[in-house]
Amino acid sequence: MALKCEPTVIPEVLCITPDVHGDARGFFMETFHEQKYERLGIRRTFVQDNYSHSSRPTLRGLHYQLRHPQAKLVSVIWGRIYDVAVDIRVGSPTYGRWVCQELSDANRCQLYIPEGFAHGFCVLSDTADVMYKCTDFYAPGDDRGILWSDPQIGVAWPIAEPVLSAKDRALRPLATIPREELPAWRAAAARTDRT
Repeated sequence: MALKCEPTVIPEVLCITPDVHGDARGFFMETFHEQKYERLGIRRTFVQDNYSHSSRPTLRGLHYQLRHPQAKLVSVIWGRIYDVAVDIRVGSPTYGRWVCQELSDANRCQLYIPEGFAHGFCVLSDTADVMYKCTDFYAPGDDRGILWSDPQIGVAWPIAEPVLSAKDRALRPLATIPREELPAWRAAAARTDRT
């Protein structure tokens, strides 16, 4: 299978299916290759890799950083998740809209989420191991978020009563967050880099 990339309903968020080479022994795949991903339009330097292990029905999110924005490349090593990106860029034509993608060890899909989006996921399998690359370092003082169940955003989560951290339970709806605490949309920067 050849490396594939498809835009979602928010074109800057990309669903990527890597090359997978399998035989009777198992399989091999590249989870990232700078030159190949640049050809897809992902011209970013990733500086931190994160690994998360969660059990069902954990929900993590919706998180973002303002002064240290992070683009993310999300993959599932084991299990299944429902991965969500919400456009929170003030002035964006898709402000407040969301996209989702099921990521799993079976479909091996990745979701590329650019800077300016809030990100979260819920676990659909008994457990899930999630890896994601980030373009900036985690900055504890810049850690922000949007309430997972914000009715105006209306994410159609596939679980009704998730397990949440105390921090995520206390997050606010998007409409209550001052504009200066949200990223700004820049038309030129928001265009895809694909040529």
